[in-house]
Amino acid sequence: MKNYKKYAPYPLVAISGRSWPDKTITRAPIWCSVDLRDGNQALPVPMSVDEKVAMFQLLVSIGFKEIEVGFPSASATEYAFTRRLIDGNLIPDDVTIQVLTQAREHLIRRTFDAISGAKNAIVHLYNSTSTLQRDVVFRKNREEIKAIAIEGTGLVRRLRDESGNTGIRYEYSPESFTGTELDYALDVCHAVMESWGASVDDKIILNLPSTVEMSQPNIYADRIEWFCQHIKNRGAVLISVHAHNDRGTAVATAELALMAGADRVEGALFGNGERCGNMDIVTMALNLFTQGVDPELNFSDLPRIREVYQRCTRMDIHSRHPYSGELVYTAFSGSHQDAISKGMKAQPSSPGGLWAVPYLPIDPQDVGCTYEAIVRINSQSGKGGVAYVLEKDYGVQIPKWMQPDFAEAVQGVADTTGNELSPDQIHEIFHSEYIKLKEPFAIKKCQIRWDDKDLERNDEEATAITAIVQSKERELSFEAQGNGPLDAFVKGFVKESGLDFSIDEFSEHAIGRSAKALAIAYIKISCADGRISFGAGIDSNISLASIKATVSALNRLQ
Repeated sequence: MKNYKKYAPYPLVAISGRSWPDKTITRAPIWCSVDLRDGNQALPVPMSVDEKVAMFQLLVSIGFKEIEVGFPSASATEYAFTRRLIDGNLIPDDVTIQVLTQAREHLIRRTFDAISGAKNAIVHLYNSTSTLQRDVVFRKNREEIKAIAIEGTGLVRRLRDESGNTGIRYEYSPESFTGTELDYALDVCHAVMESWGASVDDKIILNLPSTVEMSQPNIYADRIEWFCQHIKNRGAVLISVHAHNDRGTAVATAELALMAGADRVEGALFGNGERCGNMDIVTMALNLFTQGVDPELNFSDLPRIREVYQRCTRMDIHSRHPYSGELVYTAFSGSHQDAISKGMKAQPSSPGGLWAVPYLPIDPQDVGCTYEAIVRINSQSGKGGVAYVLEKDYGVQIPKWMQPDFAEAVQGVADTTGNELSPDQIHEIFHSEYIKLKEPFAIKKCQIRWDDKDLERNDEEATAITAIVQSKERELSFEAQGNGPLDAFVKGFVKESGLDFSIDEFSEHAIGRSAKALAIAYIKISCADGRISFGAGIDSNISLASIKATVSALNRLQ
C-alpha cells in the first residue's frame, strides 16, 4: 500500500496541565441512547412506528433517562412516532425524550409541534462547523457558520419561552467537532451559550461529537480537557460526547473523554449507527460494571435485550461482540477450558466474594447468561474442557489420570469430522469408547460372595467370586478369592487367561444422589509386557461397576 502519503496525521493538542491520564472513572455518566434516531437512520430498513415503540420501551426498561427518539421534522414516520409517545402517554415522568433538528427555521418550528405536550424534552440542534464542510459543503466562512448556530439557538429559546414548558432543555452540537479547530469550536459554543442564556439553573448541553473518528482516543481526550479548561461558566454547561467508531476505538474515546471532564455520553445498543456505528453503550456500561462501578443501566438480561434489538432493527450481533456475543462466554482452547473449570470450582471461596475466574472478566449470570456454553469442544480442545462438559452435563467425573486418554479419543473424532462436538456427542463417545465394548471379552456371569462368617475379617481370602468371561477363542470360567471383588476377579482372570496385568489406578463415584443412583468406576491397568489401558464401567452395584471397568480396559488393550 503505497498511497499512505495522501493521509495527514491528526494534529496534536497544545494543552498544558493535562490531568486526564491520572483520573479514573468512579461513577456513571449521564447516558443518552440514540438508537431511535442515529441508530434508526443507519438501518437498511428503518424501524416502523410499532418497532420504534418496542425499542423505546426496551430502552426505558434498561434504565435510560434520556432517549433521542428521532428527527421529527425529517419524515412523517419520525413525527408520527414522537406524537405516538406523547399522545399515548408512553413516556415515564422521569424520562426525557430528545429530538434532533437542523438549524433551519421551518424544521425547528416543526420540531416544536412534534414535542408539544411532552413533559420533559431536549431539543438538539446542530450545524457542521468543520473546516472541510465550511469550505467544501457550505462555502461559508467562520462568522457565517457561527451565525447559523446563534440564530437557530435564539429561535429555540423563543419557542421554548412561548410554549411555557420549562421542561424543555437545549442541546447544541458543533457537528464534526473532530474536524473543527478547537478555538473556533469554543468560539461558536460561547456564542450559543450567550444566545441561550445558559446558567447554573438552566444548563445547556454542549455535545462535542466525534462525528467522524479521526484520531487516537487520547487526542480526543486532550480536546475535551482543553475545551473544559477554556469554556466560560463551566457550571452552566453539561459536556456531552457522541463518539463514532470509524477507527474502532469509540468505547475508548468515550471512556477517556469522561476522564477528561465530560459529563454525558451518547451512544447506541451494540454500537449501531452510521458507517462503523456509534459508541456501544452496552460495552461501555459493562466495562464500568466490571470495575466495581454502578453503570446505572440494567443489562442483567442481555438475551432479552438482544432479541428485541435484533427483531426491531433486523441487525445481527457478532458472535464475538464484547459481553453480548453468543461465543464470548465460551472457551475452545484446552488450556482456557481447564482454567475456567478450576476457576468455577474455586469461586465460592474467593476472598470477599469477588469474581475471580480465569478468562471470564464478568460473571455470565450477571448479564442473564448461563454456564452451559462456557466450554465447547472441537479439535483445539484439551482434556480439562472435555472432562468439564461430562461432569457438568452428565455427572461423569473422569479422574485426572484418565482425562488425557479420553481427550485423545474425543480429539480424534473432532479431527475426523472437522466440527464442534455437542455435549451429547461427547457423552456418546465416552460410552462407545469405554462402556459399550463387548470384544474381545464379555462378562456372561459374575457372582460375588463373602465365604467367611466373620464380617470384620479383612484378609486376602474374605471375598470369593465365580465368573464366566467369553473371549473370541473360548469361554473363561473361574473361581477365585481376594481381599475384595475386584482383587478376586483380577486373580481369577489372570490365572485362567494367562494375561498378566495389574491395577494401577482406581476411582469410583455415584452418578446422581438418589438411592437408585448408578455407580461408575474408572480403571487403569498395566500389563507385564509394558502395555497400559484405561476402562470404565457402570452398574447399580459398585463392585460390578469396577469389574466391568476392568474388562473395558482389557478390551481397549492395543
